[in-house]
Amino acid sequence: MVDEQLLKEVLDLALSSGGDFADVFVEHRQSTGVGLEGGKVERVHSGIDMGAGIRVLNGDSTAYAYTNDLSKEGLLEAARIVSHASRGEKKDYHLDLRRVRPLVDFAVVERPDAVKAERKVEVVQAADRAARAVDVEKIKQVMVAYGDVVQKVVIANSAGEYVEDERIRTRLMVQVVAAEGSTIQTGYEAVGGLAGFELLERYSPATVAEVAARRAVEMLKAKEAPSGKMPVVMAGEAGGTMVHEACGHGLEADLVQKKLSVYAGKKGQKVAADIVTVIDDASMAGHYGSYRFDDEGVPARKVTLIENGELTDYMYDRLTASREGRMSNGHGRRESYQHKPIPRMGNTYIAPGKMDPEKIIREVKNGLLVKKMGGGQVNTTTGDFVFDVAEGYLIQDGEVGPMVRGATLTGNGPEVLRIVEMIGRDLGFTIGTCGKDGQGVPVSDAQPTMAIKELVVGGTGKIRRL
Repeated sequence: MVDEQLLKEVLDLALSSGGDFADVFVEHRQSTGVGLEGGKVERVHSGIDMGAGIRVLNGDSTAYAYTNDLSKEGLLEAARIVSHASRGEKKDYHLDLRRVRPLVDFAVVERPDAVKAERKVEVVQAADRAARAVDVEKIKQVMVAYGDVVQKVVIANSAGEYVEDERIRTRLMVQVVAAEGSTIQTGYEAVGGLAGFELLERYSPATVAEVAARRAVEMLKAKEAPSGKMPVVMAGEAGGTMVHEACGHGLEADLVQKKLSVYAGKKGQKVAADIVTVIDDASMAGHYGSYRFDDEGVPARKVTLIENGELTDYMYDRLTASREGRMSNGHGRRESYQHKPIPRMGNTYIAPGKMDPEKIIREVKNGLLVKKMGGGQVNTTTGDFVFDVAEGYLIQDGEVGPMVRGATLTGNGPEVLRIVEMIGRDLGFTIGTCGKDGQGVPVSDAQPTMAIKELVVGGTGKIRRL
């Protein structure tokens, strides 16, 4: 997208007034979205956005400028602007850009930008029909959203590193509203990955829609969730919302260095049960949070954050890594060329254990089984969290009992990790867009089935043991 010689000129100008490091992030993004609501396709949109962000690091300070003008004049003007933020002597260096190779590679079978819009419309219509067929009387509303992104990036920096990369992501979301009398319930299901249109062969739109619709309909007859302290089994299919929110954000190096994380200063210490290992691995093939390179041109790799209960590492970008005299481990991410990179998660998960998930349920005499997590909030400074349960069941005498609705889970992330008693051999992923500092990036999170000794369950039904 930009000539290498021009990139050298941009970097040289950006550091002309001093500075320790400079980089250029050039992006070309083509996106398509199809939305259906009320049985009708409401919107089909596509667009292209392109531009470049130029950054200079000088000690702990960052100067950043971006432009959608990729001409030589436009890029040099942005470089001139960031150069004014540094004061000092220009450092003597020889810039010879060398192409960086990824540690992993990913294959796309069917590029979404080669798929006609009519086929994408057919996807949302098929999902709508499948959802409504689950219960034509009780299902009142279906919303379907399809989206794909083809993002091409070029990254160059004053360390002489040059990266070209292409990221292709596809996703499908279905939300269903069911009603019976005065009771209204919602079901939601989403799939996505670093993949092309072939994603929808692996995850049939009809199946995704049926899962969301059945969840909404079944919740209509669910009993009110009890409240009180009780054992909780998190099913693998519940996804890793809890590990992402209650643990993952607290392991991002910028929050740690600002003392805004409960995990600050605890590297090498026990922070979880011996059976708990937490990993972030953006190099996994096909997942929504996967990438070959982060947005600073650092190759993606598997990073073990907590190993057998011991805190072993944080997630770093270049700036936070430089503060500790180490190298980035590939977690510098940004929403677009208009944003500077910050430490972010990719695919975060609790590693699976060896137990049969069904045996874990049998081992819990009475408690709550969570099969799907909803939204929630977490305070990274303390680790305290509150999450909604989108699909839950009572466990009675080691058996899965009636479905319940209206449950919430309240606890403290580090404390919960310390009282994990059993971990299954399964692993279930969910997708999302993670927000931080006004930026959203695609992520996946996962966990195996696991038993937590005790959590505070909030509900409107009969109060359980407190």
